[in-house]
Amino acid sequence: MLALVPYLQDKDGVPVDHVAAAFGVPAATIVKDLNVLWFCGLPEAVTGEMIDVDMEALDAEGVIRVDNADYLSRPVRLTVQEALSLIVALRTLRETSVGGAADAVDRALAKLESAAGDGAAAAQQVEVVAEPVDAEVGASIQQALRDRRRVHLDYLVPARDETTSRDVDPLRVFHTEGHAYLEGWCHRADGVRLFRVDRIVGLRVLDVEARPPDEARPRDLSAGLFQPGEDDVQATLDLAPGARWVAEHHQVETQEERADGVLRVRMRVGDEAWLRRLVLGASGSVSVVEPTAVAEAVAATAREALAAYAGRPDRP
Repeated sequence: MLALVPYLQDKDGVPVDHVAAAFGVPAATIVKDLNVLWFCGLPEAVTGEMIDVDMEALDAEGVIRVDNADYLSRPVRLTVQEALSLIVALRTLRETSVGGAADAVDRALAKLESAAGDGAAAAQQVEVVAEPVDAEVGASIQQALRDRRRVHLDYLVPARDETTSRDVDPLRVFHTEGHAYLEGWCHRADGVRLFRVDRIVGLRVLDVEARPPDEARPRDLSAGLFQPGEDDVQATLDLAPGARWVAEHHQVETQEERADGVLRVRMRVGDEAWLRRLVLGASGSVSVVEPTAVAEAVAATAREALAAYAGRPDRP
């Protein structure tokens, strides 16, 4: 609608059918949008200062005339940063799309890149690396959602280095943090669970109707994918300067700048194995203050790894 107003002002009277054709929507949609725009305006505007659409002329002649909208004389344009962010996000979505979503993303990308100017040029400097979704798995998920069918899937759990099998009643597919997720009622866990689509190593649509129980509800993602609970482990970590990204990429409850340049953070962790992997992967830039059991487990694992490395025959 923000693009519609300057278009109408420039034409100064144009048949509704022409407007609908220019915007690629039905004429009825244009009329509904005009009814929304009618008597809209800037904050604290009074009646005579609001956008005026000549609805009587529209009813009688089918011609649209707009007044009191000079402050919307120019179509809205994306900044370079906004265009860059959208293009990179769409490319990431394209790499992780499930089923038929890729076609829609490609069309949106083509339109955006043709209009983005410098933003599109800047986006060419960004390489998107994402785990691709198996086309057959993606198509089967879309089929199960469309036909409301239960699926049997084999799922890789990297934390335990094992593959589990389970029956799931799909609820939806969504994308976040560079990955596609299948959310559904898991009959093995007897609850709603998330499954990263790139970790589904096998999926079969069953000839059984998906009937998730009434209490099965998709999770609210407004606060992010991981939502700490009261039962989660509370961990205190010391972050060296090179590891401050941990506080930027993960939810932390408190941060404390220490005199030695270390950032001490407190966060809730739903999986201690995940915390151990995080600390070990930081190569000494992250240390566990609490809980002590996790700190001891990390130290023991590190010593075992070093001992195994030192014992290799090809090492001095």
